Amino acid sequence: MIKRRIIMDCDPGHDDAIAIILAAAQLELEILGITTVSGNAEIEKTTMNALKICDLVSLTDVVVSKGASEPLIRLRETAPGIHGDSGLDGPELPEPSRSWSEEHGADTIIRLLKESKEPVTILPTGPLTNIALALSKVPEIKDNIEEIVLMGGGTFGNWTPTAEFNIWVDPEAAKKVFDSGIPIVVMGLDITHQAIATREVIDQVNKIDNNVAKIVGELLVFFASTYKEMFDFDGAPVHDVLTVAYCVAPELFKTKDVNITVETKGEFTAGTTLIDLHGVTGRKVNAKFGLELDVEGFWKLMIEALKKY
Repeated sequence: MIKRRIIMDCDPGHDDAIAIILAAAQLELEILGITTVSGNAEIEKTTMNALKICDLVSLTDVVVSKGASEPLIRLRETAPGIHGDSGLDGPELPEPSRSWSEEHGADTIIRLLKESKEPVTILPTGPLTNIALALSKVPEIKDNIEEIVLMGGGTFGNWTPTAEFNIWVDPEAAKKVFDSGIPIVVMGLDITHQAIATREVIDQVNKIDNNVAKIVGELLVFFASTYKEMFDFDGAPVHDVLTVAYCVAPELFKTKDVNITVETKGEFTAGTTLIDLHGVTGRKVNAKFGLELDVEGFWKLMIEALKKY
């Protein structure tokens, strides 16, 4: 089997954690490394959370590197109202068995891309700071990137009326990535809000008799509670998990080729992704944008993955 080689760049985060868990269960994926960024929580917390999840699913040989602690030029913002103070509130997870790499996350991305004899897919599920730093430092690495499958953006917002959190935290980094010419697939709010972990989904997870499923159930319960409080959702959208699902089951997704531009200057609209669904700007297509999800197929993939543990 030819495995798809991936680098996961994340800010765990409940949905980031579940994305790692889904990826680790897929025989067709080879996780080359995990890099972390400040986003859902501060960088030390997101990195510790990544290490804890790696221990949970026995990814102890995969390098975990701490990346950017703040955006390129803006002040750091986090989301404790969604993910709790630790960034991964809910389950009790043991302290990690190892520390993170001394190599900066952006440098790890550069090194792994240079070392790989095959093109690599990057899965960013937080702010795009590390990716932008890596591209700024060594622009030619883009030649070894098969595609970037990211969670971010949308035709509406969740952190401001028009901006999604990951893009809003570091719009300058996002603009650099979208302007890079690298093939990009975008799992924005339009499609991630179709992947809601309802009570019925959580019940399915809780019927699986292993520790990983137990932890995922606890993550989803906490995540659902904060989404109810902040957004009045009946369940939590597992945004970041869609990036992994797309890599292994793209047939579950309907996408459209579009141009996406990131607003960096607007007084009220900074961090907004301008998604040209109808080609009105005439700008060149630079991304595939997720429109529709086979919801039943998605949750079947997730449940089957959890049963493997």
